[in-house]
Amino acid sequence: MTELADRWGLDPVFFWMRDDWRPDAPVEIDDNGVVHVYGHAECAEVYSDPKSYSSNVEALLFGDAGHGEALTEGALSAADPPKHTKMRKIVSRAFTPRMAAGLAPQITKVTHELLDAAADKEGLELVGDLAYPMPVIVIADLLGIPRSDHTLFKQWVDQIVVAEGEVSIESVDVHREDANVAAAVGQVPELIEYLRGHVAERRRRPQDDLLTKLVEAEIDGERLSEAAVVIFARELLVAGHLTTSATVGNLVLCLDAFPEQMARMRANPDLAPGMIEETLRFLTPLAGAARASVADVELAGVKVPEGRLVRLWLGAANRDERQFTNPHVFDPDRDPNPHLGFGRGIHFCIGAPLARLESRIGVNILLNRYPQLRTDPDNPVEFRPSEDVLGVTKLPLLTS
Repeated sequence: MTELADRWGLDPVFFWMRDDWRPDAPVEIDDNGVVHVYGHAECAEVYSDPKSYSSNVEALLFGDAGHGEALTEGALSAADPPKHTKMRKIVSRAFTPRMAAGLAPQITKVTHELLDAAADKEGLELVGDLAYPMPVIVIADLLGIPRSDHTLFKQWVDQIVVAEGEVSIESVDVHREDANVAAAVGQVPELIEYLRGHVAERRRRPQDDLLTKLVEAEIDGERLSEAAVVIFARELLVAGHLTTSATVGNLVLCLDAFPEQMARMRANPDLAPGMIEETLRFLTPLAGAARASVADVELAGVKVPEGRLVRLWLGAANRDERQFTNPHVFDPDRDPNPHLGFGRGIHFCIGAPLARLESRIGVNILLNRYPQLRTDPDNPVEFRPSEDVLGVTKLPLLTS
């Protein structure tokens, strides 16, 4: 494992990617009072107990500064029951696995168009040429947002990613106005205003798109507020496409590192689902998550006081020897494979079916079009400046 970490130039922050790392305990509390959870069972326990561990971490961080709710209003990922339950029901009626599956022809078309556009280049830069724009185009089309505005989204998402790399959730100053903090949780004013305009337009003139379905969906006569629709659309555009982009890049990295697995997938594209699931475990894109303890609770024998930041190290949990046999081996035939790559429980990623579909179609087309695809030893891979997302920002590939 250390050999791969060194080959890829991984930041030491991804400590579980090195052979010499083993946790002293599945749960530890550091000198700053932050609770670090490394174990698979313990991460799953936190996910399954929203009464003790709140998803609205910003409310803990900002407290009486009053920013927490403003930054996350309508965010499904930051909501707790019963608000989360009601929102998820509404959103689920509009964003269904069946709807995602119906996008296969569109994903195939977009993938071919992007690879055709890159055909005249000497090589392929996976992120810029495919892994980044493909999910943006698919989600923007799904929401009903013009493709002509995709460049704007790239600028806004880049701003969010850069902010994530500069802001540590453990060291946020809750009493200081900070644009970087807002951007790190996806609150880019230009993006919010842009989406608000589209939501208002759908209320006036409904269209055949997901944004209209979100505007019109209701449970027990109650619809999502404008803010909730806007923030959910933002989450789809930002989190949804970042997850797919990172999964596609990480899958190609794993296949390149284990050429026997690449040969198997070339020979049998139906092996893609197992390859994707093992990539989500072995090189987990969503490497870390956070919760806030809202009650005194005990976790793996450790007393966790109320009001503490709880860091879930999902990349480490997916290497837990108590859960996975030979956890440092890339094994696409692993069955079962209960990784935490898409979360767990009520916050299991609602976009997981779409991310899996985009990854399967995108990488199979990639391998079919480029029989000699491989990484470029003279042009190294680059990763995101974020401790919670393990994904590439640049992946140069040789195609001949």
